Amino acid sequence: MQQAEKNILGLQLPTDPRWVDLAAISLEEILTDHAYCEQKAATSCISLIQRYPGKDRLVRELSPIVTEEWGHFRLVLAELDKRKLRLGKQRKDEYVNQLMEFQKKGGSEEERLLDRLLIFALIEARSCERFKRLSEGLEDEYLRNFYRRFMESEAGHYHLFIELAEAYTDKQEVRRRWKEWLDYEAGIMARLEVRGDRMH
Repeated sequence: MQQAEKNILGLQLPTDPRWVDLAAISLEEILTDHAYCEQKAATSCISLIQRYPGKDRLVRELSPIVTEEWGHFRLVLAELDKRKLRLGKQRKDEYVNQLMEFQKKGGSEEERLLDRLLIFALIEARSCERFKRLSEGLEDEYLRNFYRRFMESEAGHYHLFIELAEAYTDKQEVRRRWKEWLDYEAGIMARLEVRGDRMH
């Protein structure tokens, strides 16, 4: 598992195995957080389209992702309803907030776009890895299949953000900056408390 994650997603530090067990006993909380993650993914793509309307490929490629992510939000809501659970309040996402601290604040517009695309790629990669954990570690067979679908989707989104980065920035620079992001993210993962009520 660890080697596969490093090869496919590039992640340097796998999720602590205890996380799945904690998530399993915090189902309402983890589904709530998952729902808001899907909502934020949709709005993040919208914000990129609004900021870069002249980048035709970006607009064309991300438009259907908005629809897909919002559909995921609705799927998670439906799962909450089916289990007679409630959508709780949105919580502060410490993982994403710490990632955002690493984004370039100055520099060229190209550099800022690159960081935006790479941070989205990294969030999708980590989400994919976490969905894989849930699809393999939960006792509930229905939920294992439920999360496998999300895992496959997030893997595609991760690849898309990397491809868009390479479409608008030199590939060597993308690889160099991606390595910096991966190293930084590993440090975040090492510091964050293992909590079963958070997707990240």
